[in-house]
Amino acid sequence: MKIIYILMFLNILLFAQEAELEEKSKLLDCNKIFEERKKELVLEIEKIDEQQQSLEALQAATKAMLEQKEEVLNKKESELNKTMADISKKESNIKKMLDDNKKVLEDIKKAKDDKIAETYSKMKASASAPIIENMEPNKAATILFNLDVKNLSAIFAKMDAQKAAELTLLLKKGPPFDNNETKNRTQNDNQNIQNSDKNEKEPPKPI
Repeated sequence: MKIIYILMFLNILLFAQEAELEEKSKLLDCNKIFEERKKELVLEIEKIDEQQQSLEALQAATKAMLEQKEEVLNKKESELNKTMADISKKESNIKKMLDDNKKVLEDIKKAKDDKIAETYSKMKASASAPIIENMEPNKAATILFNLDVKNLSAIFAKMDAQKAAELTLLLKKGPPFDNNETKNRTQNDNQNIQNSDKNEKEPPKPI
């Protein structure tokens, strides 16, 4: 009977040992799985860190490139603004120079016209009238325009009536007496004068 108890006790011990061994084996397997998973997680973390570092490096390089481009653009914009300012300044200087030259030319022309008018004002009307009469209308009008009323009326009195009428119309419209414009004015005025003379000569039509 004792032997049976002993055998039963031994069986219980063996069963407990087997259960303990199985439990230890399971625990070892869990530890192994945990260690393997831990290694995988460490690798994943390292991979994520590398990607993060690459991303940060790319962002830094992109930022540096953009800042460099912006600096170049700002420099070019500054140079362009300076060039535009220089061009504007040169245009202003050229315009001022042209205006000054125009005024000088106008002063020279006025002085010349005044000198010519003074010369004709000192001449006798009988001598100056034929000369002015044979000039181009714009030149004749320019001289006559600068004479005083007394000399002007005296010259007109010695001039052909038709020519005096043409020049009177030009003087009435005033300067500038441009050559082409004066010719057009003269032609139109002559046509108007001829039409007026024609209308005056034609007898009235019977009603």
